[in-house]
Amino acid sequence: MTASLRIAVFASGSGSNFQALAEAIRDTGINASIELVVCDKPSAYVLERAKHFNIETYTFRPKDYSSREDYEREIVAKLERERIDLIVLAGYMRIITDVLVEPYCGRMINIHPSLLPVFPGINGIGQALEYGVKITGVTVHFVDGGMDTGPIIAQHAVEVEENDSEETLAARIHRVEHELLPKVVGWIAEGQVSVTGRKVTITN
Repeated sequence: MTASLRIAVFASGSGSNFQALAEAIRDTGINASIELVVCDKPSAYVLERAKHFNIETYTFRPKDYSSREDYEREIVAKLERERIDLIVLAGYMRIITDVLVEPYCGRMINIHPSLLPVFPGINGIGQALEYGVKITGVTVHFVDGGMDTGPIIAQHAVEVEENDSEETLAARIHRVEHELLPKVVGWIAEGQVSVTGRKVTITN
């Protein structure tokens, strides 16, 4: 068996996707380990979740730095010390720069609550409801430095119901996220994911 994939999860809020991934790794035999949680909000609940799993955390306050690049240099140094193989952005609400993207090109994924390329950026669920689409969903994609523009690894559709609010639609989208993200990480851990240009191929 190949060495376990060493993961850092970046999150800014509750951390439900972190929890789903940590549980899947623990319970389903994914050949990976979450070694670090990186968080830009020291009061975020994801840190409590990480403590429950005995996973190390790295927190910072962006306002303490003169630029994004400054705090990302510190993060990259920490990732290198921890020998991180894969970054998972799971509700990380910060624009990232080339300081982080370049050393982890092809080794950083993001989960987004829409069927990209539609409704990128913040509040993809609200954007979908406002536009009036009948189908939205979840996308897991590689990060390339643009706003949710990287090559798409996997998507899953979610039907928009007639009387949906942001809360009811979000609940169904989050359930899909919690299934799709661990599945993609499992593929990556097994070396099943390859990229040519924008085309991502999954092999069995």
